[in-house]
Amino acid sequence: MALIEINNLHVSVQGKEILKGISLSINAGEVHAIMGPNGTGKSTLSNIIAGRDGYQITQGSVTFDGQDLLAMEPDARARAGVFLAFQYPVEIPGVSTSAFLKTAINAKRRDQGKPEIDAMEFLKLVKAKNKALGIPDDMIKRPLNVGFSGGEKKRAEVLQMTLLEPRFAVLDETDSGLDIDALKVVSDGVNALRDPSRAFLVITHYQRLLNYIVPDHVHVMAGGRIVKSGGKELAHELEAEGYAKYSTAA
Repeated sequence: MALIEINNLHVSVQGKEILKGISLSINAGEVHAIMGPNGTGKSTLSNIIAGRDGYQITQGSVTFDGQDLLAMEPDARARAGVFLAFQYPVEIPGVSTSAFLKTAINAKRRDQGKPEIDAMEFLKLVKAKNKALGIPDDMIKRPLNVGFSGGEKKRAEVLQMTLLEPRFAVLDETDSGLDIDALKVVSDGVNALRDPSRAFLVITHYQRLLNYIVPDHVHVMAGGRIVKSGGKELAHELEAEGYAKYSTAA
């Protein structure tokens, strides 16, 4: 059974159809990449998986580990192991990165019937993850994403991902605006989590991220549909030739 199964998914926003029959099966242990130009519905797909409001699902289904994902509240999806790394992480003034991370970890632990992590254990865990990812320890003392550079925001998200260890993670254009050092932090975080029990969906415009996070499968999305699928070599083809020939296929 696939970890994530998307079947004939149709989604509209304010009466306009954005996704026009997406079907995608992702097994545990796999990394899938979706590539395509702006306005094709890539971020819509990630938002549907995460449970964001404002979208009308008119047809189709999404299952996660055999459960009806679309019937679950966003927080229930997160506790079950679904993680979304945003293209533009939000700022939360007044909430320290440390408090946010500890609250998220404890919510998951409670859901699993485990005791909450104490302050010393939490700090020890975060320091170890920071060191592995090359993240400065003082970042977690700052309000979440407030005044962070684009790279710092993405580093904070990768830290969150490595602490929560999700079963399925979606990276929605996480490489947008990153310099090479931040790109490597993001990639190292994902690669450290790759194992047979979890899966990733990487959404990107550019092949460069896929030099670091090498996908098992690549899909081209155009006009709200997946119009071609292939192996990692498809990403190199797109980098060389662009998306023009696929726009007519949509």
